[in-house]
Amino acid sequence: MQSLWMIAASFFFACMGVCVKLAAGHFSTAEVVFYRSVISLLMMFALVRVRGIPIATPHWRFQLWRSASGFVSLLLYFYAIAMLPLATAVTLAYTSPLFLTLYLGWFGKARLHGGMLGALVLGFVGVALLLRPTLHADQLLGGVIGLGSGMMAGLAYYNVKELGERGEVEERTVFYFSLLSTVLSGLWMALSEFGRIDLHGGLLLLGVGSFGTLAQLAMTRAYKRGKTLMSASLAYSTVIFASLFGMLFWQETLSFGAWSAIALIVASGVAATWFSRANPAEQD
Repeated sequence: MQSLWMIAASFFFACMGVCVKLAAGHFSTAEVVFYRSVISLLMMFALVRVRGIPIATPHWRFQLWRSASGFVSLLLYFYAIAMLPLATAVTLAYTSPLFLTLYLGWFGKARLHGGMLGALVLGFVGVALLLRPTLHADQLLGGVIGLGSGMMAGLAYYNVKELGERGEVEERTVFYFSLLSTVLSGLWMALSEFGRIDLHGGLLLLGVGSFGTLAQLAMTRAYKRGKTLMSASLAYSTVIFASLFGMLFWQETLSFGAWSAIALIVASGVAATWFSRANPAEQD
């Protein structure tokens, strides 16, 4: 099943998160975003050339919105990972299905009926519980940043969905996202100091870029060719991978309240996707 590509995407996203958290001790967020983007850009340029995919796109408006929103989401996500336990940062970023539901109602003119509204309320109750009092005072800013990442990711996924419905090639979508992210982060990085790249730091940056690119390709394929409901539901396996990695590498432990809040957010995200499905045939 094509939706199972999302499990691979979730694993790669969690691996990228580990590399980002480790790299945060050596490089600024601007540098991490830049190197992640430029590595992805080189990989995607080679891929589209090998496959003979034209770079020009007839859907440049959706590509621009997808790339811009994805860049802001990525930037906020990397900040959140550096400031919060990995599982918490990932969970806040994965409020994206809740925001995607709102965007479908706002931009896509989908009717938000009782089930969808209930899922949204449940999800944002979970967010409130996770942000406070679960997080310490010095982590609250990181929590808000992580939530902002989810909001922008929802907008990016809305545009991915629109591009898929218009027959856009997934490799080209990832290419344009990498291109815009490279340009914007490069301009930002030019205004800051450069960190020295040694072998250890270089491998971490390579991991960020490589895992991020593989995850983007797998995620885009899952949303384009798989069932939207199943793909979005399986995306939450990133929380499981991130939790395991957090315990393995940093001995991170979350309170019962934090796990309860995470469970509410995950359940509401799955429910929101279920109720907002466009095609009843996609029901699992």
